[in-house]
Amino acid sequence: MQLVVGRIGKPHGVRGEVTVEVRTDEPEARFAPGTVLRTVPGATPPTAAPSNAVLRTEPGATPPPPADQPGAPFQVPAELTIEEARFHQGRVLIAFDGILDRNTAEALRGTLLVVDSADVAPPDDPEEFHDHQLVGLAVVTPAGERLGEVARIDHAPSSDLLVLRRPEGRTALIPFVRAIVPEVDLAGGRVIVDPPAGLLDL
Repeated sequence: MQLVVGRIGKPHGVRGEVTVEVRTDEPEARFAPGTVLRTVPGATPPTAAPSNAVLRTEPGATPPPPADQPGAPFQVPAELTIEEARFHQGRVLIAFDGILDRNTAEALRGTLLVVDSADVAPPDDPEEFHDHQLVGLAVVTPAGERLGEVARIDHAPSSDLLVLRRPEGRTALIPFVRAIVPEVDLAGGRVIVDPPAGLLDL
């Protein structure tokens, strides 16, 4: 299973650095220098390669289309290697090996960064969970009423949030704290949630 650990956002500066929307609760480990991440291009169609885009490729890899071919689509590399990562004003800024200028960084916008779940060790603490362990679990109240299922996990500065997909299709955000989520039953495929009044209506 491919696990999404981040989504590339807008460029930062002019030297190829990008912002990354974090989708993992272990950003220091997932975005450590030297880490190789697989990519899934965004839903938007590829743009023409900028005339001054610079992208180094490894020996044997398919290089991007020459800049002298007007309208040639930019091909996002299948893998990106992290050269440097730092936190700045609540965001993660990453420099990838070979991404040397703002235009090339812009062409990566929307790309998902993924790892294989087989490469992710289970948490040592039984009270901690990886995102992929929670996504898809049924969400029920202590009385057994089904509220929906976990669609994804959002990692907010204050606390992690379970994104609940309700049966009618809308979503609700549930703080992943013991007072509201008293139990995660992986074997039973469910998360028990005791929401305060009005939480699911926000």
